[in-house]
Amino acid sequence: QVQLVESGGGLVQPGGSLRLSCAASGNIFKIYDMRWYRQAPEKQRELVATITSDGRTAYLDSVKARFTISRDNAKNTTALQMNSLKPEDTAVYYCNYVLAGAEFWGQGTQVTVSS
Repeated sequence: QVQLVESGGGLVQPGGSLRLSCAASGNIFKIYDMRWYRQAPEKQRELVATITSDGRTAYLDSVKARFTISRDNAKNTTALQMNSLKPEDTAVYYCNYVLAGAEFWGQGTQVTVSS
């Protein structure tokens, strides 16, 4: 089994920054995609950012140029740097790892953008 733990969420004012991190433990051979999702109250979960095993990235249009996803393959970690945060970024953020034949989720971390 693989366990994912997110950290770094919290309350921030509009225009501020937060950095989310995700650490993995367990039986890991190779991680293909690392992803960040978010789910706001009464909304469906949406894919925010993806980074492939060879470093290619993709972003939700509304976060492009504000969020940056990164990964450390040696440590099996991923991070999401979030700048210029807006109230509409408020959500629970989840990391997701795609391995061969399975994917795993963290428990989520709350991000609240409010003045």
